[in-house]
Amino acid sequence: MSAEPEAAIENLYLEQRTFPPPSEFAAQANAADASIYQRAEADWQGWWAEQAGHLRWMRGWDTVLEWTPPHARWFVGGQLNVADNCLDRHIEAGHGDQVAFHWEGEPGDTRSLTYAQLRDEVGRCANALQQLGVGKGDRVNIYLPMIPELPVAMLACARIGAIHSVVFAGFSSRALVDRIEDADARTLITADGAFRKGQTVPLKDNADAAMQQTSRIGACLVVQRTGEDVTMRDGRDHWYHELVGGQSTDCPPQAMDAEDPLYILYTSGTTGKPKGIVHTTGGYLTHVTATTRLVFDVKPDTDVYWCAADIGWVTGHSYIVYGPLANRVTSLLYEGAPDHPAPDRLWEMVARHRATILYTAPTAIRAFMKHGPELPAKHDLSSLRLLGTVGEPINPEAWTWYHQHVGAGRCPIVDTWWQTETGGIMITPLPGLTHAKPGSAMRAFPGIKAVVVDEQGQPVERGQGGYLTIQRPWPGMLRTIWGDDQRYRDTYWSRFGPDVYFAGDGAKLDEDGDIWLLGRVDDVMTVAGHRISTTEVESALVDHPKVAEAAVTGRQDPTTTEAIAAFVILRAGYEPSDELAAELREHVAAEIGKLARPANVLFTPDLPKTRSGKIMRRLLKDLAEGRELGDVTTLANADIVESIKQHTTAGG
Repeated sequence: MSAEPEAAIENLYLEQRTFPPPSEFAAQANAADASIYQRAEADWQGWWAEQAGHLRWMRGWDTVLEWTPPHARWFVGGQLNVADNCLDRHIEAGHGDQVAFHWEGEPGDTRSLTYAQLRDEVGRCANALQQLGVGKGDRVNIYLPMIPELPVAMLACARIGAIHSVVFAGFSSRALVDRIEDADARTLITADGAFRKGQTVPLKDNADAAMQQTSRIGACLVVQRTGEDVTMRDGRDHWYHELVGGQSTDCPPQAMDAEDPLYILYTSGTTGKPKGIVHTTGGYLTHVTATTRLVFDVKPDTDVYWCAADIGWVTGHSYIVYGPLANRVTSLLYEGAPDHPAPDRLWEMVARHRATILYTAPTAIRAFMKHGPELPAKHDLSSLRLLGTVGEPINPEAWTWYHQHVGAGRCPIVDTWWQTETGGIMITPLPGLTHAKPGSAMRAFPGIKAVVVDEQGQPVERGQGGYLTIQRPWPGMLRTIWGDDQRYRDTYWSRFGPDVYFAGDGAKLDEDGDIWLLGRVDDVMTVAGHRISTTEVESALVDHPKVAEAAVTGRQDPTTTEAIAAFVILRAGYEPSDELAAELREHVAAEIGKLARPANVLFTPDLPKTRSGKIMRRLLKDLAEGRELGDVTTLANADIVESIKQHTTAGG
């Protein structure tokens, strides 16, 4: 579906406050000179070459960029190894005893791995994979929970030149089959199970069901995590601790061409064939290393960094594994839900580990808001110095709550926009330079050319909205869709020409030229001939003091084309009522205009969300229109769907 974003959205973007970085932060920031933008623009290929120089190359590149739209080749002729850059070079520089990951399981068990210990584990796993016949270019599916063996397996593949394809542990066996078949993977790494909100997720049973539907997998490594009884097939299934544990730690890193594929990651949320996004070695590692250093301002000797995402998504690939390790950062790695066994689990962990950087999703922040500021206030969060958000546009109310009640007003917030396809952060504040505006991702990262255009592909004026495009190549960009290059061209490079990337997001430029994300253009509702952004209405609802979280969708309406249905979670202490529904409808009308007034307000205790915290809007639309629901197995809270059906109260 193609829809032009509303070009005259006003109220959401009237936020006039700006938040400059604290002077002490700015004085020590990794990006402290505003000329960084001008330098990167004046010679953008030279800028990216400078960033690539932070890595260790086994062979220098001959050409920075070869660009034959829509295909780019970065650092052509150069050779390096990702695992070597993430581990060996730090150890050789004397940092082997530094902790790479402090890991915590949901039940409370813990492990810490130094860089030297992590390299040893990676070497053993890499040798085990080679014993199973895995070599350069082979695809390995990884279906693991958030345990240390997950980054170990990824880095082991990178060490020997195999291509990993991580499948989120919340996905069904059918999703696993699709990804095994599409990548033609012959090796699978999984676990007996995983812990999630006090329950055991049967990963090996799911893997068995998948392997019954495809004959491709010849070897399956199984990590013993939960101790559940599982079926082990002779000749195919191998206990990880038995096969890997007996291997040598010595496994020299394979020299990889900069354009050799590093991994395939399949995009989620589609009902058709999944898209296998291909990221390569040199450009991708350059992009995530630079953004980790400059956006998160990491200080390797002192920071404790926590990206509270799942490695099954691209956020975890780029900003739990590759970006932080390439920068020699000490990170937290957590297996379970942030609100289990108590709703303050996340804050308790921040305080106990003295985390300095926290990167999480706006959806999670709004969930924390529902419980009130009392929970973070119970814990000493004074170690935090930088906050970040990822996954969707953040509304100003949530931004302000995060700033006040988590960062105590002292922590810059980096609100980042990027995608699975982009590989790394594309639009973001630089925390030592940017005077941030609540709700705005601000401006393109140095070296990135982001342009908001109209229907004809022309740049819009300030104060106008349109389509967000990227108008030159960047190192972390996807190279193709695995096995389907025509789909790559059609999906990302056809709307405005083969040299302009567009993946479906709308944005607005404010009067200062700063960028405000509107979400997917197909999340724009058409009401009586006017286009209204779902983000705009949701932000207006959350701005009401009684509302903790909201999601809206359009439903078919014979009179207005679409009517707005709002799903609302109330703050603690407030009860649903028809009167409150009417109050909220009028609040939206006052904030935005009468056309944006929801036709229905449905009160619900929660919203259907994936494990990454994203609201599954497809289900909301099905619920609003009374249709049969599709597959809900990827939800973190599938039971909430029936609860919404049974316990919502319609208003107005």
